[in-house]
Amino acid sequence: MICEFCNGETQNKKVKKQHWLRGKLYIVDNVEAEVCTECGERYFHATTLDKLDRYLLAEHAVKERIQVEIVSL
Repeated sequence: MICEFCNGETQNKKVKKQHWLRGKLYIVDNVEAEVCTECGERYFHATTLDKLDRYLLAEHAVKERIQVEIVSL
């Protein structure tokens, strides 16, 4: 695949993804993505995102919980 931002080549990799679903923020490890080797832009296939939503909506194991600050400028 070619990056739409810099025209670099992409490679299939496993990445950490932040994902919002129904007002909750999740950080998910080992998500498949096409990652640009030049600029780092990440592309996720629709089937991967659908699978992620289904996984998070079902009963799932939680690896870790963290506290996040939300601020305004």
